[in-house]
Amino acid sequence: MTEKEKMLSGEMYDSSDKELKEERQRARRLCYKYNIELHPDDKEKKNEVLKELLGNVGEGAHIEPPFVCDYGSYIEAGKNLYINFGCTILDCAKVKFGDNVMLAPNVGIYTAGHPLNSKRRHIDLIEFAHEINIGSNVWIGANVIILPGVSIGDNTVIGAGSVVTKNIPSNVLAVGNPCKVIREISEDEE
Repeated sequence: MTEKEKMLSGEMYDSSDKELKEERQRARRLCYKYNIELHPDDKEKKNEVLKELLGNVGEGAHIEPPFVCDYGSYIEAGKNLYINFGCTILDCAKVKFGDNVMLAPNVGIYTAGHPLNSKRRHIDLIEFAHEINIGSNVWIGANVIILPGVSIGDNTVIGAGSVVTKNIPSNVLAVGNPCKVIREISEDEE
């Protein structure tokens, strides 16, 4: 298996692999173009860069700069994705967004993790990555951190400042560190 194949299958992999470095550099160039080079009013060119950067992006997607990602090509977004300022996505595994997802400022979505053993972490330079899935009609509050392997169900709200370490079901309000379900959200709620 190549290091890329290991990465995408959730196995330990060497992130210093040449192919992976080149893919990350491609993403950095496109993020630089999107964040720095393009005028804020040039929506057509911004959309072109997003389509080139991301693996799949539905209609109506809007990402406020600055936006940073590791690869971009492992991010899949449904329609009407809105990402506010300062989002970082470490997409060493797939990150999937449903339709109508909103992210407040400074959200961090991290598929990557490292071994607890310091020798493996620093000498072998290995890491792992696990897919993150975010359902449709989800609102993620400011400064939320989402860790590897998490799924968030449809119609859920994650409160500001939360650290999401485990799966969160559909139709709930969840907050805290670690993030926990506070209550269900009813269909007739304002």
